[in-house]
Amino acid sequence: TGLRVKKETIGEISAAAQVMREFANHVIVKDRENFVDIVGTGGDGSHTFNISTASMFVAAAAGAKIAKHGNRGVSSKSGSADVLEALGVNIMLTPEQVGQCIEQTGIGFMFAPTHHPAMKNVAPIRKEMGVRTIFNILGPLTNPADAPNILMGVFHPDLVGIQVRVMQRLGAQHAIVVYGKDGMDEVSLGAATLVGELKDGEVREYEIHPEDFGLSMISNRGLKVADAVESKEMLL
Repeated sequence: TGLRVKKETIGEISAAAQVMREFANHVIVKDRENFVDIVGTGGDGSHTFNISTASMFVAAAAGAKIAKHGNRGVSSKSGSADVLEALGVNIMLTPEQVGQCIEQTGIGFMFAPTHHPAMKNVAPIRKEMGVRTIFNILGPLTNPADAPNILMGVFHPDLVGIQVRVMQRLGAQHAIVVYGKDGMDEVSLGAATLVGELKDGEVREYEIHPEDFGLSMISNRGLKVADAVESKEMLL
């Protein structure tokens, strides 16, 4: 929480993420073409259903291979692990089993405590605190399958430029970081979205709007849920 008050730097986040990656239980995926991680920091206070979890199914159906790294909700109503469990998904897979899922079906879910066992003592403290910490920022940067392409939502506009540059340091191939200006850690239909993009080794920052994609702006109020069960129902 001290870092949260001070504001984490690119160097601090990069170093912490690198250490977590080194101690992770890694997932091996041989075919890395169109290999993507879709993830959000959470902690935006919007209490929407699990949008990034839903989008992984759409992306996989379009031909991407998705390595989804997530956890139970800490500062949100429903984490990705919570909604997948509500859907009947077995989230307690070994790294080898996750790799097989990605190779065979195009989707694999990596439950954070399984792949980052060193963090097991931190989880109950985070849950008790119930507020954002540096681990909201680190989790999306420590995918155990090291997917080279990342779409990441963040809870604060300042993190757009920070996180995309952290991923540049960590060796990402193509990364897009987004923040909806209505406060969502998603591409928003209710406001403009700030974007930081790393491509071909270069970073650029810009805004996108629903109208850019032929969509109308609409309130996000209808996306709110109270728990994982409601999130599951909306996802289906």
